[in-house]
Order: sequence, then structure tokens, then C-alpha cells
Amino acid sequence: MSRTVFCRKYKQEKPGLDQAPYPGPKGEEIFNNVSAQAWQEWQNYQTMLINEKQLVMAKSADRKFLSAEMEKFLSNESVEVVQGYVPPTD
Repeated sequence: MSRTVFCRKYKQEKPGLDQAPYPGPKGEEIFNNVSAQAWQEWQNYQTMLINEKQLVMAKSADRKFLSAEMEKFLSNESVEVVQGYVPPTD
């Protein structure tokens, strides 16, 4: 049986992650309060942000931006919108 968490994004019990996505307190907080579904959605959104905004993970400012967007996304707050982005079709 998979573990469940009360997801802070969806405000309901959902299947949780199998392991913390980061080391330390931040990873534990995500592990305990974010569902696997919300984390996968964040991973997809993060990829879009990195690609469309041409973020460079070697730059401190870009990492801080992405971290702030992650907090907003997982807390169901308004996030950065990329103008003109069209999701790929299947």
C-alpha cells in the first residue's frame, strides 16, 4: 500500500512520494506535504520554465527564481506565466 499525504496543493489526501526529492529539511517538508501528482506536475512546469525562460541552473538568480516559483506552485498561488507558450501536442 502506498503512503498518502495531505497535499498542500490539492488540500486533500493523495498518494505521496516514495522518497524526499531533496536532502535536508526542504526535502522532508515536500515529502510530508506534497503528493506525487503535484510533484510530477511541478517537474513538468519547472522544465517548461527552464526551457522557455532559458534559465541557467549555474546562476544563483535563476535557481532562486525557480525555488520561489516552486513554493508558489506547490502552495497553489499565482505562478509565472510564459507569454506565447504553446504546450506540445501528442
